[in-house]
Formats: sequence, structure tokens, C-alpha cells
Amino acid sequence: MYHPDLIRHPDGCPALVLNADYTPLSYYPLSLWPWQTAVKAVFLDRVDIVEEYQREVHSSNFAMKLPSVIALKQYVRPSQHPAFTRFNLFLRDRFQCQYCGSLKDLTFDHVIPRAQGGRTTWENVATACSPCNLKKGGRTPKQAHMVLHTQPIRPTSWQLQDQGRSFPPNYLHESWRDWLYWDIELEA
Repeated sequence: MYHPDLIRHPDGCPALVLNADYTPLSYYPLSLWPWQTAVKAVFLDRVDIVEEYQREVHSSNFAMKLPSVIALKQYVRPSQHPAFTRFNLFLRDRFQCQYCGSLKDLTFDHVIPRAQGGRTTWENVATACSPCNLKKGGRTPKQAHMVLHTQPIRPTSWQLQDQGRSFPPNYLHESWRDWLYWDIELEA
């Protein structure tokens, strides 16, 4: 019987990484390890294998099914607040302009412009499309007669992970289904 995992190249067999409590380390980006890292962690006894691919790797005296889901043996406490990055900002703002709602040509905007003493912080930066950012220029939203739909906040890691569930990646293996919480049809 044909099984897609049997012909898949090992590089196409990443392992989903769960924390010791069997929750994903991260939803966005999804915590995946390449097969080599997962196999090494198994041999170093740092993870438990939860699910396997049908695909095997072989050496002269050893064969092993590649792990598709692994769980860390030691719990990793997630940081309370995520790093301020462009990606995390876009994720917080759901990948849409906070002025007009556009999903295209996204940049980030200082609500209080730097020229007016504004700083690059979670509380002063919002996702904006290029046209809105140009229109606003070096002014505050009030000065530019623009409405900021959501006030920027410093998100917690939990809030960003929760937002990430709204944006599933393009590929999810069927063996990951029980460990992830997206309401979508998974690919085989």
C-alpha cells in the first residue's frame, strides 16, 4: 500500500516539538526540528518520541523510523513577553494595517513619530500599510486626521501564540493533528 511518508525525503520529515507538558513550544512560528536534530535528541535522551513517520533512516547496523512528534523531557518555561520584532508586531496586529485594514504592503508606524519624541516600543508602534504610513507622515494620528483602530499594547507570549493559531502554516502533517489546535483540514 502506498504511503507518502515512505517516499518522502528525510529533509521533508521535520519533528513537531512539544514541551514536557505536551503542548507545542510555539505555534507561530511552529516549533519544528529537522530530522537530524530530532534523532540526535532521541539518542541524547532529551526527548520522548510521541509519533513517528513511516520513513526510516538506516546505517549499516541500525534502522529507525523518523520521529514526527517529540516531547522534551525537561519543561521549558516560555518567556512572558516576546521580543519586539517586525514579524511579532505584524502577528500582534493580525497582519493588517491598523488604520485602513489593508493586508498589503505592510510596514510599521510610530504612533507618536520619532521626530516628536516617540520611541520604538510595543506601545508606540502599529502595523500600517505603505499608503497609510505615507499619508500619516511625521504626524500623530490625530494631527493627520486618521483613526488608529486598535491601541498598540505590549503582548504576552500567550497572546501572540493565541494570535498565531489564526494563521496556520501551509503544511501540517497528519500525525501532528492531536497536538495542534487549528480548525483546518490537515494535509497528509
